[in-house]
Amino acid sequence: MALRVIGIDPGLTRCGIGVVDVAADRRATLVHVGVVRTPPEMALEERLRHIGEGIDAVIAEYAPHQLALERVFAQLNVSTVMGTAQASGVAMYVAAQRGIAVTMHTPTEVKLAITGYGGAEKKQVGAMVARVLGLAEAPKPADAADACALAICAAWKGSSPSATSSRHSAPTAPVGSTSLTPAQEAWRSAEKSAGARRLNL
Repeated sequence: MALRVIGIDPGLTRCGIGVVDVAADRRATLVHVGVVRTPPEMALEERLRHIGEGIDAVIAEYAPHQLALERVFAQLNVSTVMGTAQASGVAMYVAAQRGIAVTMHTPTEVKLAITGYGGAEKKQVGAMVARVLGLAEAPKPADAADACALAICAAWKGSSPSATSSRHSAPTAPVGSTSLTPAQEAWRSAEKSAGARRLNL
């Protein structure tokens, strides 16, 4: 049975949503992709309600097993951080209401899982998402592609509600699988190198 994960790239103006199925052999299939948009002139509470309803509608229709969310970090633009955090809170609330486990992943972690390089640019991530999902091109806008990347990352890592992700955690194979994808092999190799450097300090 495939693991179905909904990825959320939180934001007030554009909230990316991607639903993917990942089989035991790590083959990923796109189930749904979209973006919930809200205008800046709309009252904040209404924007959050609209985002929540959009996420809830997707969950109700596609019944994912898990929700993957981008971990929010402080940036120079405080208003952007606040909006992202607020949208994240709404996503977690909706998931809790639906009884769905939530895992959080840093942008670096997602890039590393998808491309094998934690400093990859958005275009590179989008290109790899398209390749992994067997699409002719990356989902648009970038928020949608990022949401799909989050979902794939979470599924490949085999995350569970009792073990939320860490930027130093190596991806684990889903149950019944014995091999790693090239991106996962690159991840483990990078982690081993980082560990060796720490031991030599």
